[in-house]
Amino acid sequence: MNIKTSAQTTDKRDMFKWLIVVLLVGSGIVSFYYFDEQSVLIRVVSLLAIAIIAAWVASRTERGKYTLDFIHESHIEVRRVVWPTRQETIQMTSVVLFMVVLLALVVWVLDGVLMWVLRLLTGHGG
Repeated sequence: MNIKTSAQTTDKRDMFKWLIVVLLVGSGIVSFYYFDEQSVLIRVVSLLAIAIIAAWVASRTERGKYTLDFIHESHIEVRRVVWPTRQETIQMTSVVLFMVVLLALVVWVLDGVLMWVLRLLTGHGG
């Protein structure tokens, strides 16, 4: 019984927090356009401050905690990646560029041959 009550309370709290987030973002957007006579710098800074507050409130929900954990674990995985050296990057880029040029030439020749055959078959080939 306590588990269900606790889960329902958490769900209600999360829904309330998401409602606050939506209201904050909505009010930030409306106020950005409502106060159009103010400096753009002031409006952008206030919009960013509201967005930061909304992100903080969203991070306090269950879904927000999962998202923060995912970002943290992704950062750890990125640090584990073995990045290629400059020489390896240049070599692989050269191979890719060579293959792109080669494929472009093949398509160009094939297009020319097919156009020649089409002109021959239709009688437009002079």
